[in-house]
Amino acid sequence: MIPPADSLLKYDNPVLVSRGSGAKSPKGRSFKVSPQQSPETTPVPPPPKPKPGPSELQNEEIINSILPPREWTEGTQLWVQKVSSAPCTRTDVVQLSEQLDIKLQQKQARLTGICRVRRELYSQCFDELIRQVTINCAERGLLLFRVREEIQMTLAAYQTIYESSMAFGMRKALQSEHGKADMEKKIAELENEKRDLIKQLNEQKAECDAIEKREAEKRQVEEKKHSEEIQFLKRANQQLKVTSTKKYLPAFNL
Repeated sequence: MIPPADSLLKYDNPVLVSRGSGAKSPKGRSFKVSPQQSPETTPVPPPPKPKPGPSELQNEEIINSILPPREWTEGTQLWVQKVSSAPCTRTDVVQLSEQLDIKLQQKQARLTGICRVRRELYSQCFDELIRQVTINCAERGLLLFRVREEIQMTLAAYQTIYESSMAFGMRKALQSEHGKADMEKKIAELENEKRDLIKQLNEQKAECDAIEKREAEKRQVEEKKHSEEIQFLKRANQQLKVTSTKKYLPAFNL
């Protein structure tokens, strides 16, 4: 037989059952105790207990509804292990605390932060406390069960929010990567356009400098030519003045 995983929650000895029309399990499925159980099969069913009273039966039903039995199969055999309904003492609580510390060390649970191992062990410990409280007071156990369900619902909500936020972050990251590629492509195009414009600007500047130089040389030639013409006209005017003076000078002497 393959035993189930060890748990801090206290269980009774496993019972070999087979499907039939017998008594129903707490989950609503029909089971019947096998009349032919092999003597070599372990563990063996516990010895018959005294018939419990009405209050004990009610507490046992409440415990089974809060903490359902665990089942596993081996070949064609179905084993069921119910949660223990035995009364608890202060010693049980002390042992539970010690077992919790031992399992935390054995499974190397993290002391802080998110740790599934630590959460699972504390969840088993809380279930055991609910079992112990339910045996003494069913109402208090049901209230603790409500508290446990609320905590689990809150944790599930936080987990859903975390997963959705991670998915949202991944989508945004992919969008940003896609947008980054587009922006890099656009930047490259703008850089090429910038280089082309700078090249055109340099060509226009070189052409402008050549035109200015050519016009400056042309202006210098025109100014030199104009200056020479002015000097020529001045000399011609001066000669005309000298010639006219010499022509009329003898007449004055007579």
